[in-house]
Amino acid sequence: MELRHLRYALTLSEHAHFGRAAAALGIRQPPLSQQIKALETELGVRLFDRTGHGVRPTAAGEAFLARARQVLDHLDLAVRDAADAGRGETGSLAIGFLGTALAAVLPEVLTAFRARRPQVRLELRELPSARQIEALLDGSLDAGVICGPPPASARRRLSSLPLGRESLVAAVPSGHPLTGATSVPVRALDSEPLILSSRQAEPAAADVALAVCRAAGVEPRIAHEAHNLHTLLGLVACGLGIGIGPAGMRRFRHVGVTLLPLEPAAAGLEFHLAHRFGPVPSVLGAFLRTVRQVHKG
Repeated sequence: MELRHLRYALTLSEHAHFGRAAAALGIRQPPLSQQIKALETELGVRLFDRTGHGVRPTAAGEAFLARARQVLDHLDLAVRDAADAGRGETGSLAIGFLGTALAAVLPEVLTAFRARRPQVRLELRELPSARQIEALLDGSLDAGVICGPPPASARRRLSSLPLGRESLVAAVPSGHPLTGATSVPVRALDSEPLILSSRQAEPAAADVALAVCRAAGVEPRIAHEAHNLHTLLGLVACGLGIGIGPAGMRRFRHVGVTLLPLEPAAAGLEFHLAHRFGPVPSVLGAFLRTVRQVHKG
């Protein structure tokens, strides 16, 4: 049995006449009669009653035709789904992100992508950069917004696209003499207990903060390391030191913390979208094109 046999039987049922059905199919009547007869012989039942005026389905024919119609409908859906997936219009994407990225660089991208690919299922995971790198390498993430480019150890397997840069700010606890200032001179951090991003979780962020201090002649006295910016702000609010982090922390609004620009202004942190080297699945390719278009504009 072949798919054409299903189409022949359905067309014959629709036209109720071998001649008209053959014309609709673009074949001659004898081959159609032979194919329907062969189908009935294979099934072991009569599908159509022949009359002087045409044909009509038997009870067995009605049951067969109902299933045959479902088979062809599902085949059409399979063809359509394959075409949609090939264009990146369906499927799923697992995307990692940093908390600041969700507020700074991702909203416009996600809004644009959802408008262009509404059928793609997005799985968003908030993870520190180091965890995202691991997940990208083991395949559990398709793409990730990380702080800084991928580390040297991963650059043979990961590609990255720069998304933007954020300046560094100082997070000062309430009651500290610097809270009344309009900015914080980096030199004023000398001998102050500092709270930085963990080098284990965010090595690029930690390295930039340390470099800013040392460029001003300050040897940082690190009191605590935080695995995320919410924790960093919480430790500052507890009066455990002055934090250094991206300006995007302003969006988190933490009671007991004043955020002030550093003086002189530092180069800041770069955000990158990283993904694995190699053939890019259609849906990821569509996402990368959206990222480039949004950030180019």
